[in-house]
Amino acid sequence: MINYAHLKSQMIQLLDLLRSILYPNVFDAMEEAHSKEELEAAARRQLREILERIYREPPQYDDVIDTLFSKLPAIRDTLDTDVQAAYEGDPAATCREEVMLAYPAFEAISIFRIAHELYLMKVPMLPRMMTEYAHSLTGIDIHPDATVGPYFFIDHGTGVVIGETCVIGRGCRLYQGVTLGALSFPKGADGVLIKGIPRHPKLEDDVTVYAGATILGNITIGAGSVIGANTWVTRDVPRNSKVVSGD
Repeated sequence: MINYAHLKSQMIQLLDLLRSILYPNVFDAMEEAHSKEELEAAARRQLREILERIYREPPQYDDVIDTLFSKLPAIRDTLDTDVQAAYEGDPAATCREEVMLAYPAFEAISIFRIAHELYLMKVPMLPRMMTEYAHSLTGIDIHPDATVGPYFFIDHGTGVVIGETCVIGRGCRLYQGVTLGALSFPKGADGVLIKGIPRHPKLEDDVTVYAGATILGNITIGAGSVIGANTWVTRDVPRNSKVVSGD
């Protein structure tokens, strides 16, 4: 029987190790300095222990581990664009280091981008545990199967929800309380919810969604559009549009 409490603590330790590899000057809180090789060896051991716990039918563990570690440089490159977007998009940001150390969005997005790669590899449970851990820390709820482009910025962040089949393009910005959710949940002939079908919004490049806006359903918000605060959107929005409450 799996000890789930221990599994959660292992997951948190794994995230600490992986993010220490990505940004050792930000996330490596250990008192003694560790080389990248030492951190990677520890993270590989921790991930293997977790995989051995959660798989009912063991895969090739080394393949999963090697694939994730091969993705880390690309994850770091994308996270660098997220930091840049926050620094350039928030006049209150004094430096990039402040974004990484103080902004809840970076905490949530850095965890999400790791979890997303594990989700694509169909690793059970672990990706969702990671993003729900980020949710508990930041109030930002991003499903690990969501597709999120580079230069992504969530300002303030509390109450943001990004659903499983969301697709978010390059250079998008969300504010607190934004929901990118499903409008309905279709059922099969047996009355059971149909899983895996697109049911969440697609935001094309350079879309801004202001605080409290709710965008629901498998719709498209065109590139360069602005969705105003506290709006309710359930239809496609053409490119370069502005939607405000009452439209």
